[in-house]
Amino acid sequence: MTTSGAKLLRRPEAPRRANFLELFFDLVFVVALVQLSNELIQDLTWSGALQTLVLLLAMWWVWSVTAWITDLYDPQRPGIQLLVTATMLGSLVMVVALPDAFGERGLVFAGMYVAIHVGRQIFLVLALRGHELQSRSVRVLFWFGVSAVPWIAGALAHGGARGALWTLAVAVDYTARGFRFPTPGLGRSPESEYPIAAEHLAERYRQLFVIALGELILVTALTLSGTGFAADRTAAFVVSFVGTALFWRIYIYRSGQLLPAAIAAAPHPDRLAVSALTAHLLMMAGIVATAVGDEIVIAHPLGHTRPAWVAVILGGPALFLVGRSFFEYAVFSRVSRDRVIGLLVLVALTPPMLLLPPLLAAIAAIAVLTGIAIADAARARGRPPEPPSPPG
Repeated sequence: MTTSGAKLLRRPEAPRRANFLELFFDLVFVVALVQLSNELIQDLTWSGALQTLVLLLAMWWVWSVTAWITDLYDPQRPGIQLLVTATMLGSLVMVVALPDAFGERGLVFAGMYVAIHVGRQIFLVLALRGHELQSRSVRVLFWFGVSAVPWIAGALAHGGARGALWTLAVAVDYTARGFRFPTPGLGRSPESEYPIAAEHLAERYRQLFVIALGELILVTALTLSGTGFAADRTAAFVVSFVGTALFWRIYIYRSGQLLPAAIAAAPHPDRLAVSALTAHLLMMAGIVATAVGDEIVIAHPLGHTRPAWVAVILGGPALFLVGRSFFEYAVFSRVSRDRVIGLLVLVALTPPMLLLPPLLAAIAAIAVLTGIAIADAARARGRPPEPPSPPG
């Protein structure tokens, strides 16, 4: 291994906390989540939801790969700091192009996505010359080169063809990671090739979750500001805030606190880290949908409820609970009954909520989340803290 390549790695004695550069990088994603919720509310249809999902997956992958890079490599090194800063700039360009990504700015969005992923892997391949990790970066570079074809082709296409090609591109990116980047002549990346800095990676997940909750608060505050302090809208604002607080409570309870210990104790830390990544993606999608639902409830608290409105008002919390259940399974190898019951109740509430105003639908969702939070507290009362027991 070369001395220069080894210097890039995070040292075992290095601090495990996220640094200020990583927090600075996360600021881009506040704007990204706001843009995504704005796009969805402008086109609250199945096609609009699919487009929003593709864009969310793209932005999430930029953030995720960056988090894994700063987990493996030392973010105090100038080269890694430059890499993260350049990624932040590219991500900001993607966010600017995001509202019209399926329109005139498709090439800007896709081109910058490809440039971020391909560019930083080229940087790592060159920086790691002679180091065994270079082959890992070569594998990742190969697959980002493969997905670049449908990304760019989709940007040059129009209508449904763009959506189909970008869906294929996202599938390639995520599937390649799931199979550990199998590459001709190099095979797959070894599992747990290098130790995961469990405390750092868990903290990055928690920080982004808080960023997402900040997006909920921003959307509700801006919506109330634009509609005024009428009694019904103010009540809707309070209900939305309570929902945000319950998201935080349900997320952080035990699983959120124990994720670092769970990763450290897992027989296969890499698998658990990927499971946690998937769980947080589902929760992020639920929060984006909830932001749309909150905006609708505050703007039309007593209006006629449309099916698409119920889909986001109840579907956002439901999707959050699905992700939170995946998260709980990753940490404890089981899922609490109250989460499953809560999901079933939200599904059962969907038809009758079509007959009630949006505010009452939101209150019904809050009641379900409150029940889950109370069940969590009751289950823990008088018992010693449950240690993590990740699946083998």
